[in-house]
Amino acid sequence: MPAEAVREAEAAKIPGLPARLAAANIIGDIVQGGHRLDECFAPNAVPSRLSGLDARDVSLTRSIVTVAVRRLGLIRYVLAELLEKGLPRQAARLEFALIAAAAQILFLDAADHAAVDLAVRAARLEPKTAGFSGLVNGVLRNLARRRQEFLDVAASGEYDAPPWLAQRWRKHYGEDAGRAIAAMHMLEPPLDVSVKDDPKGWAERLDGVVLPTGSVRLRTHAPISELPGYVDGEWWVQDAAAALPARLLAPRPDERVLDMCAAPGGKTAQLALARAQVVALDRSAERLKLLAANLARLQLHAEVAVGDAAAYQAQPFDAILIDAPCSATGTIRRHPDVPWTKKPGDIETLASLQTKLLNRAALLTRAGGRIVYCSCSLEPEEGEQQIAAFLRRNPDFRRMPIDPGEGVPEAFVNRDGDLRTLPHYWPNEDPRLAGIDGFFAARLLRSA
Repeated sequence: MPAEAVREAEAAKIPGLPARLAAANIIGDIVQGGHRLDECFAPNAVPSRLSGLDARDVSLTRSIVTVAVRRLGLIRYVLAELLEKGLPRQAARLEFALIAAAAQILFLDAADHAAVDLAVRAARLEPKTAGFSGLVNGVLRNLARRRQEFLDVAASGEYDAPPWLAQRWRKHYGEDAGRAIAAMHMLEPPLDVSVKDDPKGWAERLDGVVLPTGSVRLRTHAPISELPGYVDGEWWVQDAAAALPARLLAPRPDERVLDMCAAPGGKTAQLALARAQVVALDRSAERLKLLAANLARLQLHAEVAVGDAAAYQAQPFDAILIDAPCSATGTIRRHPDVPWTKKPGDIETLASLQTKLLNRAALLTRAGGRIVYCSCSLEPEEGEQQIAAFLRRNPDFRRMPIDPGEGVPEAFVNRDGDLRTLPHYWPNEDPRLAGIDGFFAARLLRSA
């Protein structure tokens, strides 16, 4: 039997250890390999770290990984404080086991001695780390003793975001807003749904509240597929901010509408519900399968097309929605891996792609037609600056500012009349009901 298989068999005999090993490996895949957190837990994940785990262990693994990645800045600071000489070079992956254990000791409801013991056992299983099991034991016991000290550091918010991102947010939104954005990312995200009709009625049935924009925010932690109305296709999961761009496009029945980067399909559903003739375009055939399945559940129709939106050709459309690929820094609360898988250079690369999409959309919009461009990014290069440059290149387009009567809160509208939400908007005493994804959207009209 291969050595790795022997180690897996030994680990399986110790309750809780397989989940801790899987968590450490997935943290490494995210931090070192740049994998997305959600992809690591997908059934077809490569590499798969969840083989042989039961549902309870998979849930525990996800809890550890999510908290570890959400709090990675602080945890790295803590480990640097406790490791006087740093990590041994020959045991670099030891860091990920320590991060997983530190997340449990600091932020999860786990007994300190269990977290320490299982981390030591994990170190002993690996030939490259076996000699450092004493180091693991000492570091984590010291961490447990100084837990409150480090939690006080966490409360300062100093390590809530990578410095390069924190500096950007403070520069663009001010010191207070920059800190508030980073602090909001440390909280579990809310669960919002878009309903076909009767938001008030569904809020009562789903134990939620109707937000000012019409979305329903739920309090429940129950599995989504088990909630009333899911199987019947009465609603779909969609952050309240993500629901606004399709509303701004305001498609009319039988209008030809292009959803330019459509998957996974929340905005497509909104457009189809308005009885527009929707073409849902995306370059990923796999993601379009998910979109088609969602539309089938919702009993809505759209034409599905696989293709590169930047080179797409078709007859002109009445309206086009561009939900552009972006750095996704507005969704960090929902996707805590984003700050650790993105680099400053990614913003420039993505902005270049967004420019190509806008240029193509301009060619595909009929005279008198309109475009809504949006991105779930906090970075001006992917929002405000992108639109300013587009209008300079295309004098036959002008803004259609958001009107106060359109149901968009005044705080969400910037001085140009575009949509700009920030994660700390909508404060609430219950963190589960507070906040919103960071989004930008602009509506553009082509001259008749």
